[in-house]
Amino acid sequence: MPYIPAFLRDFLVFIWTGDPHGAALPARVMAEIDRRETAAEQTISWAQLSIVGFLGILYWVAPRAEGTAGANFVPMTLAAYLAFTLFRVFLSYRMVLPGWYLMLSMVVDVGLLCGMIFSFHIQYQQPPAFYLKSPTMIYMFFFIALRALRFDPRYVLMSGLIAASGWVLMVLYALTYDMNNMHVTRNYVEYLTSNTILIGAEIDKVITLLGVTLILTVALFRARSVLFDAIQSHAAAEDLSQFFAPEVADLITRSAELPGAGQGEVRAAAVMFVDVRGFTKTALTLPPETVMRVLAHYQQISLSEIERHGGQIDKFMGDGILATFGAVHPGETYAADALNAASAVIAALDARQDEFVALGWPGRFATGVAVASGEVTVGIVGSQGRYEFTVIGHAVNLASKLESANKAQHTRALTDAVTHRRAEAQGYVNPGVLHRDGERVAGLAAAVDLVVLA
Repeated sequence: MPYIPAFLRDFLVFIWTGDPHGAALPARVMAEIDRRETAAEQTISWAQLSIVGFLGILYWVAPRAEGTAGANFVPMTLAAYLAFTLFRVFLSYRMVLPGWYLMLSMVVDVGLLCGMIFSFHIQYQQPPAFYLKSPTMIYMFFFIALRALRFDPRYVLMSGLIAASGWVLMVLYALTYDMNNMHVTRNYVEYLTSNTILIGAEIDKVITLLGVTLILTVALFRARSVLFDAIQSHAAAEDLSQFFAPEVADLITRSAELPGAGQGEVRAAAVMFVDVRGFTKTALTLPPETVMRVLAHYQQISLSEIERHGGQIDKFMGDGILATFGAVHPGETYAADALNAASAVIAALDARQDEFVALGWPGRFATGVAVASGEVTVGIVGSQGRYEFTVIGHAVNLASKLESANKAQHTRALTDAVTHRRAEAQGYVNPGVLHRDGERVAGLAAAVDLVVLA
């Protein structure tokens, strides 16, 4: 079996089967590609309408041609093409145009153009060789190039083959017509000055049509692969933003180099922990689907309040949430934002207790929240193939211990005095807080001055 270069093999397989890579792409990626191709067909429809509009205006304003004695079919041809194009525009917004209709559209494009050119020898009462010299045939290249807007080389190829076939039929008709007043010549001067046919000139036209078609087809085949990769990468970036805060996903996807483990920087930030009281024990008594619905509802409410106050979710840990303020993007009010968010999360969950009951949660849905602040290291941990963007530092550990201390302190939201003073310096105001100095917190060696937020 002769060796076929990989590029040529892939190209031939694509032309034959439609898309050798399509089956390997996720359905959501193919849906995005289909959406863009539908939009491309709408653009093509408008471009065709612009062409027929331009031809119509040109015919209307141009001085009437001299020497015409036969029937003039140009107005009828333009009117028919205008009607077809308007219908095509309408359909492109109502449905996904099927392949057979696109093929029909290309045949109509070439057919109407060839028909208009063919009518010239009738209008001027000349032998068919007359229309072969019409410059109007260069509009064939418009119709071929239009198909490139779809980024599907098959349609460019078919459009070019239809155009070349249409012109070959025009030449064959001229050759088989009564040759009383014309003949085939090899004299270029005679060809230009009389109704003769120069076979070489017609071959040049067909070769040019096919050459341009082939170049565009190959170029589009290469561009289509790039387009598929770009759409898949875009979809991956959007999917990534579902698992990371949008700012984190943006940081990863826009970095000049792919971030790796060990990379990070120190920033002043606030850390918040949120946890559901008695979640594990209660969840054991409920159906799994009820647990997941309640968990998703709680996380969405908390996420909305955290993001509304400028925070980002670092991770969901079962029924726990770790959020940061000023870690991904440095800010001047990170501590104040975190304390405001803590109070907002508690208030939002309290206000929607009926929703948790409706979802199947028995009794009150109670949570504990804690905030600590200070210098944290923001960066990437893990090993090759499994990385995690996170925050590390004393503030993270302190916030975790304070959240657990809510149970011992019989509170719902805690912070430390240092964070509270920092937040007040940043504009935080809450006269209803309680100070508990010198409290022992499990897991911490030294006593902590606590501030009760709720």
